[in-house]
Amino acid sequence: MHNLHKLLLKCALGTLLVFGVTLIMGYTLIWQGAALVTCLAFTMGMGAMERWKGYQYTAWIITAVVAGMLYPQTFLHWGDFDLRNKWLILIVVQAVMFGMGIQMSLRDFAHLGSTGKGVLVGLLSQFSIMPLVGFALTKIFDFDPEIAAGIILMGACSSGLASNVMVYLARANLVLSVTVTAMATMLAPLMTPFWMKTLAGTLIDIDFLDMMMNIIKIVLVPIGAALLHDYLKMASKGMKNRMYLLATLFLIYLLALPIGLWEVFVDMASAEALQSLEILSFFVGALVFGVAYHLCTRQFKNLDKMMPYVSMFGIVYFTTVTTAAGRDNLLQVGGLLFLASIIHNGLGYFFGYWLSRLLGLDVSSARAMALEVGLQNGGMASGLAGSMGKLGTVGLAPAVFSPWMNVSGSILANYWRKKSIKEEEMEANEVSERLSTN
Repeated sequence: MHNLHKLLLKCALGTLLVFGVTLIMGYTLIWQGAALVTCLAFTMGMGAMERWKGYQYTAWIITAVVAGMLYPQTFLHWGDFDLRNKWLILIVVQAVMFGMGIQMSLRDFAHLGSTGKGVLVGLLSQFSIMPLVGFALTKIFDFDPEIAAGIILMGACSSGLASNVMVYLARANLVLSVTVTAMATMLAPLMTPFWMKTLAGTLIDIDFLDMMMNIIKIVLVPIGAALLHDYLKMASKGMKNRMYLLATLFLIYLLALPIGLWEVFVDMASAEALQSLEILSFFVGALVFGVAYHLCTRQFKNLDKMMPYVSMFGIVYFTTVTTAAGRDNLLQVGGLLFLASIIHNGLGYFFGYWLSRLLGLDVSSARAMALEVGLQNGGMASGLAGSMGKLGTVGLAPAVFSPWMNVSGSILANYWRKKSIKEEEMEANEVSERLSTN
C-alpha cells in the first residue's frame, strides 16, 4: 500500500507538469483533466507522507472544489436527475449526521455535573461570538444578500465532531469539548433559527419554525438514531426485545404512510397537526433505523468504524454539488469569501480562548473552547442551505469555510500539542527538583 501511495504521488507530479504545459498552450480540455487527476492522485497518495496524513480529508474537500469548478454540469445533473434534489440532500445530510452521531455516546451527557461552568461558558461563546462575527463580516464585505446569509448561517451553527478531534490532538480538555458539542447540537434547533431570523432576516426570507423543523430532521433525528444504537449496546435483553417489538410496529406504520395512511391524515388534520405528525414520523423512522443498524452491527463488526467515512463522503458530495451550483458566484467572490473564512475562523479561536480565560477557565479548558468556538458544523450548514434550495448561494460559505477550518484547526491543535508536552515536561522537572531539594 505504501508503494502504491508513492506511485500516486509520482503520477501527481507528472500530471502537474502536463497541467502547466497545456495551460500555457491553451489546451483547455487537457489542462482541466490534468488538474483534476493531479488533485486525485495527490490526495490518494498523501498516505505515503506521515506528516500529511492528517490533511488527507481536507485534500478531498479541495479536490471536490476543483471538480465542481471544472465540471459543473457533471455534478448538477445525472441524466434527468437533479443532484440538488431536496430529498437526496436530506438523506445525504442525515447520513452525515448519523456517521457523526456514531462517534457520540450517551456518556457524553454524563459530565454536565463536573463541567457545568465550562459548558455554560462554551455554549455562551459558541452561540454569541460566531454569529455576531459572521454578521459583522457581512457589513465589512459587500456580498450579495444570499451569500452574506450563508456566512451568518455558518456562524449560527453548532460545533461539529471535528472540534473534538482537534481538542484531542491539542491535549486540551476533551471531556469538556465533547460535552459542549453534545449540548450545542441539542440546542441548535432553537439557537440557529433564532440567530438567522435576527441577523439574516433582512437578507433572505427566514421561517423560524420551518428552519427549526429542518434542523430537527437533519441533526436531532439521525443523532437520536445513533444514540439509540449506543443505548442498545448496554441495554438488558428484556429492554432490547421491547425495542425490537416497538421498531416492528413502527415499521408497519411507516410502510402504511405512502400507501394511503398519510392521505387519511391530510384529510383529517390541520396544517399544524400535519407538521407535528411529520416530525413524529421522522423520529419513528429514527427508532426503526437505530434498531436496524444495531442489528446490522451484530453481523458486521466493523460497521461503526466505517460510518465516519460515510460522513466524509457526504460532506465531499455537498462540497462538489455546492461548488458546481455556485461556480459563477465563486469566480466573482471566491477570494473574498476565503478571506472572510480566515477572519471568521481566527476570531473564533481568539475570542473563544480569551473569553474562556476571562470567565475563569483554566488553560486546557480555554484551548478546548477556542477550538469548539472556531470550528462549526459545515455539514449542518450545507444541509440547511440545501433544504432552502439555495446550495449555490447560501451554501457557498460552508463550502469555502470548511476546508480552511480543517487546515487551521490542525495547525493550531498541533501547535498546542507541542506546547502542552513542553509544559508537562517543565512541570515534571519542577516536581523532581522540589523532591530532590527536600
